[in-house]
Amino acid sequence: MHAGFQVLPGDAGSGVILHVPHAGRLIPPTARRRLLLGDPELVAELDRMTDSHTDLVAARSAATAGRTPWTFVNLLSRLVVDPERFPDERESMRAVGMGAVYTRTSDGRRLREDDPAAEEELLDRWYRPYGRAMTELVDARLASAGRVTIVDVHSYPSARLPYEIGGAARPAICLGTDPDHTPGWLLSAARQSFAGHGDIEVDTPFAGCYVPLRHYRRDRRVHALMVEIRRDRYLVEPGGPPTGGLATLGSALATLVDAVDARTD
Repeated sequence: MHAGFQVLPGDAGSGVILHVPHAGRLIPPTARRRLLLGDPELVAELDRMTDSHTDLVAARSAATAGRTPWTFVNLLSRLVVDPERFPDERESMRAVGMGAVYTRTSDGRRLREDDPAAEEELLDRWYRPYGRAMTELVDARLASAGRVTIVDVHSYPSARLPYEIGGAARPAICLGTDPDHTPGWLLSAARQSFAGHGDIEVDTPFAGCYVPLRHYRRDRRVHALMVEIRRDRYLVEPGGPPTGGLATLGSALATLVDAVDARTD
């Protein structure tokens, strides 16, 4: 286990990876010293920005799936680095201060000073090792299973936050897709797995899904889908304890894992 992330082994033949990038709240002291928020403000920002208990949703799924998937969990807060964002100008979220290293809070206040040297230090210490480890896990699963399906496990608040640039709809389940890595059968399986858990929308309010850059648009054996759960479906908002919805949604995610495993083509 790396200090910033944890890989939980699954079945040797499984090609499913549950990716949990935003469940962590840990901020190392060296990173905390550069943040401009006082402790109460930081706690409130963590409540707003953390996908609380999505690691538990993934764990429930892994425990109940017919064949245990692999799970990759980020232990750090996304306020340290966000492993799913680009560190360069290609990432549109950088325009609102939320690239790979955030400089703004969810409501636009200053989170840290603009400091290219400090940003590079964070990227080198936390962001790049994360990306390498995820790439290595995908390569290992390709070698063992022949193909990989990455399922991003996220959540989002029922009330829109000021930084958001996506659609205004707040469905119970949002499924994020990529035109090169989300085949129709995977989207259909996700719709069926989460049917009965509230309304489902595709790519709204959030779009896309995570694929390591080594494989992105280069290796069609790597499939991907993002599952975003509206937080009032499984916890007390903004970041309080889980409710009974956590177990049922974890079971729905396990149904999706089983559907992926059942594919033979």
